[in-house]
Amino acid sequence: RQLLLGAPLGEKRILAIDPGFRTGCKVVCLDAQGNLLHNETIYPHAPQNDIGGAIKKLSSLANAYKIEAIAIGNGTASRETEQVVKKVLFNNPVEVFVVSEAGASIYSASKIAREEFPNYDVTVRGAVSIGRRLADPLAELVKIDPKSIGVGQYQHDVDQNKLKTSLDTVVESCVNSVGVNINTASIPLLSYVSGIGPKLAENIVSQRKEKGAFKSRKDIMDVPRLGGKAFEQGAAFLRIKDAENPLDDSAVHPESYGIVKQMAKDKRTEILSLIGNKTLLKDIDLQKYCTAEVGLPTLEDIRSELEKPGLDRREKAKVFTFDQTIKSITDLHSGQLLPGIVNNITNFGCFVDIGIKESGLIHVSNLSDSFVKDVNEHVYLHQQIIVKVLDVDVSRKRIQLKLHK
Repeated sequence: RQLLLGAPLGEKRILAIDPGFRTGCKVVCLDAQGNLLHNETIYPHAPQNDIGGAIKKLSSLANAYKIEAIAIGNGTASRETEQVVKKVLFNNPVEVFVVSEAGASIYSASKIAREEFPNYDVTVRGAVSIGRRLADPLAELVKIDPKSIGVGQYQHDVDQNKLKTSLDTVVESCVNSVGVNINTASIPLLSYVSGIGPKLAENIVSQRKEKGAFKSRKDIMDVPRLGGKAFEQGAAFLRIKDAENPLDDSAVHPESYGIVKQMAKDKRTEILSLIGNKTLLKDIDLQKYCTAEVGLPTLEDIRSELEKPGLDRREKAKVFTFDQTIKSITDLHSGQLLPGIVNNITNFGCFVDIGIKESGLIHVSNLSDSFVKDVNEHVYLHQQIIVKVLDVDVSRKRIQLKLHK
């Protein structure tokens, strides 16, 4: 759940890089809806060492495709590639993110990836997956078998059918709690939306590719074979960011827009001013809006939905930089304070990516000075934290860390 509800960057034009040494770094350019616009390979590392050519190419691609953010996979050659990217002088501000590529290679060889990109090889598909993960982790990660994502423990040892049922429930509850951005959501993610299913999900994505981003919930009605029943069931979960009607990015169903409009009118204000204004909303006498079709419980739901401005509870993705002086395990010594990202949580502690090949472990006893009942109460997946190095065993490749408050 923590992984799926990771911070999305949203609808941005992204350049994604799947780093590599000898075989080069695969570069793809994606539009704001995650569609692939361009792909090629650069060779900034040994043996070619074409740093100048790579910098020039990244700069021209960023200009040509009006790139707003760069996603770099965190596997082999990630740190070296990040250093090359940091040397590029972009014309416009570009944020650089290092993204977990766990499971990207599994996705790139999967049936879903082959259907999405029949004319491209696995390296292109892997790079696209890295870029899309930055834009919307939920939309991308539902395509990958959870056993390949690299989180949790013991998942291979449990009943696989029960595991699948349990995971499906988690995905559905994530979708229900934050809705899905119809302009970035993948076919597998849209399939989880009530009333949609795989065929309609395909039609939605085809329509988006053909006619561009959906501007309002009304546009959803134009999707082939999406009838009134499917719209009625799914509309409240399909969100549209920055729509003309702010309710299009909320869990308020289009059937109830008229009620909200009337509430705003009665308070002599705009709908936008109602959203998030708890004082104004508390002052509304809901009894006034009760009808034979709409009872008090529905009106209370509408009011509590309007109290939440922004409506997507996920944080926005934040830029993060590892300590640039740490290149390998031999650069570590006890006492160092380093920035890190939590990349797995288990019963006995959590693992932290500190920017090198090996992750460090914060044992449950080093998470707090008091007794730790549940690791999740102290850290969450992809959290950016500061850790203190306690012990380094180079021969066994083990790093012991402590959470620095």
